[in-house]
Amino acid sequence: MGEKQYGIDPKRLSEYAQEVKQIVDKGIQVAIVIGGGNIFRGLAGASNGMDRVQGDHMGMLATVINGLALQSALEDAGIETRLQSAIKINEVAEPFIRRRAVRHLEKGRVVIFGGGTGNPYFTTDSAAVLRAIEIEADVILKGTRVDGIYTADPEKDKSATKFDFISFDDVLKKGLKVMDTTAFTLSQENELPIIVFDMNTQGNLLKVMEGENIGTKVNL
Repeated sequence: MGEKQYGIDPKRLSEYAQEVKQIVDKGIQVAIVIGGGNIFRGLAGASNGMDRVQGDHMGMLATVINGLALQSALEDAGIETRLQSAIKINEVAEPFIRRRAVRHLEKGRVVIFGGGTGNPYFTTDSAAVLRAIEIEADVILKGTRVDGIYTADPEKDKSATKFDFISFDDVLKKGLKVMDTTAFTLSQENELPIIVFDMNTQGNLLKVMEGENIGTKVNL
C-alpha cells in the first residue's frame, strides 16, 4: 500500500524491486511469497458475515494481483521473473510445480508464489514456510513494518525490547507473535530459520544477506 489507504503504490513496488535486485545481482536465489491484505483479507471478510471459504478465495486472488504487480516492477528493474499460482489461473500465471520453480531459481529467475497454499484457512505465512521447505530454501525472510521481534508490540509498548537472536522454543514459551502457529511449527519441525526484519528501510534486505545484525533471527 505504501502511503495509500488501500491498493498498490507504484513507488513502494519500485523500491522493493530495487531491494530484490541488489541481492539477485549477487547471485542469490530468491523466491517471494506475497500476501493480499492491501486488497482483501479473508478473515476480515468472515468477521463481517461473509463465508470464510469464499473470503479466503478472494484473498488468494488478491495475492495473484499483487504478484502480477511485483512481477512487472521486477521486470522493469531488469530481473527475469516467473509468477506461479497455487490456484489454476493459466492465462496470467504458471501453476505451482515444484521442479519447475527450482529450475527457474537455478536459472537466476526470481519466482513469485501467489495464491497462498491454494487452500482456505491457511495464511500467507503458512504458504511461505511450505514453499520454502519444498524448494529447500536456506532461510525465510519475513519482511514486516517492525525491525524484529520484541518482548511486546513496540508500536503499543514503548518499553518493549528487541531480540537479536531467539530460539523457536523461547518464542513459544514467551508467547511471542512471529507467525501463525501452523507456519511457525512447520518451520521449527523442518529446522528452517526465520529472520524477521523491517523491509521498508532501504538497504536492509542486502544487509541481512551480508550477515549484518539486522532484525531478529529465530533458530533452533
